[in-house]
Amino acid sequence: MLHSLPLFHRISGVRVVVVGSGEMAEAKARLVERAGGIPCGETEAHHARLAFVALEDPRAAEAAALRLKRAGLLVNVADRPELCDFTLPSVLERGPVLVAVSTGGASAGLAKHLRLRLERLLPEGLGRLAEGLAAAREKIRARFPDGDKRRRAIDAALQEGGALDPFAAGSADRVDAWLSGNEGEVDGGTLEFTLSSNDPDDLTLRQARALGTADVVVHDESVAEAILIRARADAQRVALPADTSAMEGKIVVLKLES
Repeated sequence: MLHSLPLFHRISGVRVVVVGSGEMAEAKARLVERAGGIPCGETEAHHARLAFVALEDPRAAEAAALRLKRAGLLVNVADRPELCDFTLPSVLERGPVLVAVSTGGASAGLAKHLRLRLERLLPEGLGRLAEGLAAAREKIRARFPDGDKRRRAIDAALQEGGALDPFAAGSADRVDAWLSGNEGEVDGGTLEFTLSSNDPDDLTLRQARALGTADVVVHDESVAEAILIRARADAQRVALPADTSAMEGKIVVLKLES
């Protein structure tokens, strides 16, 4: 089970309540402003949807959280995960690309150090690649009018070694060349795997990549949910036995080794 539902909340031009003073409250206010929000006091709670409580006194923090929740706001209470409706992840930013690392309030330090490791892995040009793909959205739709083929073409371009590999230098400058070439014409197909166990750590790199890009996952009933959730959230799931000949798109068939 996920401990939280990961969401990115747009707050540009929106009032966000910040209760408290000192460095902790100032840090929350800066974060709100960085996201385009307008920090305000509790007296303006009727205009807000979110609130941050940054009070040292535990009883005062709990009382403020209760008042704000009764007013219908989602509340974050600093260092009190049990009182939080939402928690703040450690955020890595590459232009429009945001990577959020959360431990559900278990350890902000762990989230921070995971983010610092990711900082070294993700290239600075990732934001420009995202912006290039956004600018070319209509051209991509025109080139690949069928939704499934469009998704497979983008998957092929962005995969390791692909024309737009996010980790390869200069990918942001190759969007137009990719659209004008033939690299994007990717057909569906069927891949069949026999899994050695129901432990996701035992998936091979090829199996994990196939799951992440599959349109349809056909599986026997013994394949665990921990494996199946490695597929795209919108991928169709079909239980074996099934006739894959009538299915379209990229199909991954999973069987568990007996």
